[in-house]
Amino acid sequence: MSTTPVIDVDRLNLTYGDFHAVKDLSFEVRPGELYALLGTNGAGKTSTLEVVEGHRRQTSGTVRVFGQRPGDRRAVRPRMGVMLQESGFSPDLTVRESVGLIGRLSGRSDDVDRVLDLVDLTDRAGRRVSQLSGGEKRRLDFATAVYGTPELIVLDEPTTGLDIASRDAVWTTVDRLRENGATIVLTTHYLEEAQQRADRIGLMHQGTLHREGTVSELTRSLPAVIHFSLPVATPTLPLPAVVDGAGKVRVETFALQKDLHVLLRWAQDHSVELQGLEAGPTRLDDVFRALSN
Repeated sequence: MSTTPVIDVDRLNLTYGDFHAVKDLSFEVRPGELYALLGTNGAGKTSTLEVVEGHRRQTSGTVRVFGQRPGDRRAVRPRMGVMLQESGFSPDLTVRESVGLIGRLSGRSDDVDRVLDLVDLTDRAGRRVSQLSGGEKRRLDFATAVYGTPELIVLDEPTTGLDIASRDAVWTTVDRLRENGATIVLTTHYLEEAQQRADRIGLMHQGTLHREGTVSELTRSLPAVIHFSLPVATPTLPLPAVVDGAGKVRVETFALQKDLHVLLRWAQDHSVELQGLEAGPTRLDDVFRALSN
């Protein structure tokens, strides 16, 4: 597999009048990986992806997709599938007509019935788009993105509005595409999806890339946390901790196993019950919340 980045963004800037939406943003997406671009509302994720997709021109900086300018649609579009937050299908077209039309516009070839079966819309093939539920429309968006099995697939909030079974079906399809070598770029507000599936994550805030790395690398940047409650009268704790008026204790540590052992030994030696004891590493949502602190 080539090591040349599928997406290469270098010092991207994007302004709308006086508003600086994206500021000196640089990142790359490697072949075959699932890269999640996450951030707070208004962080600049969608604007960035619109430039990558060729839907918007940057103010300054360089963006390359497969080594080409995103605006070179003849070179890039047949190799890239895009699932927007809202694709704006014609309400009067049927599901089959919509998939076929987008497929032809993309320059890719596929069997429409195969794609409809892939996203579980076969029984809706003759139904007009205006008659679809919100979840069915999202599956239609997904169908047009994966039509023709593109090398690069951009998924912008792919599972919003889907029930659990439909979400699982989407990710099963994505997993299959990745097994065949597809590169995936994901934005989502469901952080557990990114935590479970992303090879690397870029965290944006106020137009800049604040942190980037694997889930493990990002979560190691913050301490693990131990929570429990204590009886009213107890000996002095063996670790630095924050105790509120209700006796609830919070211990932050970069040595979770060692400090948990110290705490449990202390509790045993002093016959203290650690009520509601919970301990675990930092989660991605904790890192996400720290962006705005």
